[in-house]
Amino acid sequence: MTEIPRIISVDDHVVEPPDLWTSRVPRRYLDRAPRVERDRARFSFEGGVFSYEKGVEDGDWCDWWLYDDLVYPLPKLSAAVGFDKLDVTPITFDQIRPGAWKQAERLADMDANGVEASICYPNVLPRFCGQAFLEREDKELAAVCVRAYNDWMIDEWCAGDGAGRLIPMTIIPLWDPEAAAAEIRRCADKGSHAISFSENPYHLGLPSVHDPSRFWDPVFAACQETETVLCMHIGSSSKMPSTSPDAPFSVSSTITFANAMGSMCDYILSGILERFPGLVIAYAEGQVGWMPYVIERMDKLWEERDPTTSFGVQLPKRPSSYIDGRIYGCIFDDEIGLRNRDVVGMDNICFEVDYPHADTTFPHTRETFTKIVTQAGLDDEEIHKLARANAVRAFGLERFGITA
Repeated sequence: MTEIPRIISVDDHVVEPPDLWTSRVPRRYLDRAPRVERDRARFSFEGGVFSYEKGVEDGDWCDWWLYDDLVYPLPKLSAAVGFDKLDVTPITFDQIRPGAWKQAERLADMDANGVEASICYPNVLPRFCGQAFLEREDKELAAVCVRAYNDWMIDEWCAGDGAGRLIPMTIIPLWDPEAAAAEIRRCADKGSHAISFSENPYHLGLPSVHDPSRFWDPVFAACQETETVLCMHIGSSSKMPSTSPDAPFSVSSTITFANAMGSMCDYILSGILERFPGLVIAYAEGQVGWMPYVIERMDKLWEERDPTTSFGVQLPKRPSSYIDGRIYGCIFDDEIGLRNRDVVGMDNICFEVDYPHADTTFPHTRETFTKIVTQAGLDDEEIHKLARANAVRAFGLERFGITA
């Protein structure tokens, strides 16, 4: 390896600026749309449960998101980059690293970290796929908020100096697949070709991807039609894996990949990838070390069990055949996955920085990247694929002027 290529990160986040919605929604919604209020707070984290109180006289200062009936604080975990100690404490916009929410500072941090381009998932108020809007009763206001977020993402965060460096990812009104399809097409017309979707909508109180009515088909069809990647972040089901309610958070942190694992099985074994041959999906923070066994297991079931029964795999082709060029795993420190790249498929592994979250490798991303590719024995061509070429292929980044 002579030199690490400039990295393309397929999983970062942006902390939504305080005026994102108040500067965009109609005036009649200003007292109910998402807005920020500073107040005292007290946080606690016990038994795997995060709780908080607002207006505590002796509490710490915190910036609170208020949206209709929702009151939600800005926690350090949502913008942990730059802090020496990781804990659950209240925080304000004045305290977090400016690159977490300001474009110029984000671009400067990317330059310092050897990152050419970045795809940013939602973060605090919307959560990872816009669950906050799904959960509110007033869906008219929620739809306005979804559209405002997407316009901000495309027209501001990813525009100007960010054009070709900050790659837009938009959200959809999850409660209405036809409206979601229309929003996918609208955003694609404006230049966004990636949406953040739930890894398992069933846990959000929505139909699963196995639903016999094919509830989600309008979404998948719109993604296929517009060459929009269906992106799913760990936790976008609002549910994290654990072993018991009293298990420490470290247990959940260790087995987070289970969400991506289950979702990949859903998309292959449901027949969705067979019915939508142009649909491409990507998993953020899911890693790939688990994929070799799961691929082997699905293929064995396909070979051994009668497809005419409910115990069989009802696919015309081997499950593993749906992965190449269709399913992209994303890693930040997965040496085991890279050592098994011949099974996963080296062309299907992308790299992520996860700025500004707790797992981010910033500002030492190049050192981390060098370590894992060296330990896994990647050659120069494979290193180039991991650093950027696979991301260009997966997300069609040529349309933003980015080359492999």
